[in-house]
Amino acid sequence: MLRLAAHSKRARQLGAYLAFVDEGGLLLSPLLRRTLAPKGQTPVLLHKAKDREKVSLIGALTISPGRQRLGLYFGSLIQDNFDNVAVAWFLGHLLRHLRGPVIVVWDNGPMHSGSSIRELQKKYSRLHLERLPPYAPDLNPVEHLWGYLKWSRLCNYAPQDSVELDRVAFQELDAVRLDPKRLERFWAASELPMPRALAS
Repeated sequence: MLRLAAHSKRARQLGAYLAFVDEGGLLLSPLLRRTLAPKGQTPVLLHKAKDREKVSLIGALTISPGRQRLGLYFGSLIQDNFDNVAVAWFLGHLLRHLRGPVIVVWDNGPMHSGSSIRELQKKYSRLHLERLPPYAPDLNPVEHLWGYLKWSRLCNYAPQDSVELDRVAFQELDAVRLDPKRLERFWAASELPMPRALAS
């Protein structure tokens, strides 16, 4: 917690955005949850149980300097993984949307290091990278976004293929992006201190 407080203090000193970044993924096989149905009509989900099609996701929950507004940026890959090349590509797009210094806070995953990440840092001196403490996924509010997407919005959902899954995931994430109260709930679900502008 002390380390996260240091990130927040540094962001204030630099007048920087804080961006919490994390990767997630979705499979064609649905996550099953108890649901309601007419008596005697057990719901039936048809899906490609053995199909390994997937959608990989990356998200950044940002907090702006000054007004401390929350924002959400995201990307996806169909049938691929976010390696350091793809992560660098995402961060490059993120930097085009955020003016001034940006402090990215993320875990120690292997996709967060490598030549593509180093090249991006050389290109953008305003980009600063910081690590979360080990074994602390709950400190990243994007983890709570993935949980909401998988276990609330897309549970019991059986898409026909990864293209459909990607389209529906994009629609759900775009709806979250436009819902500031939902973003605040993801932030509050982590162990991060609530920004002053949101706490009032």
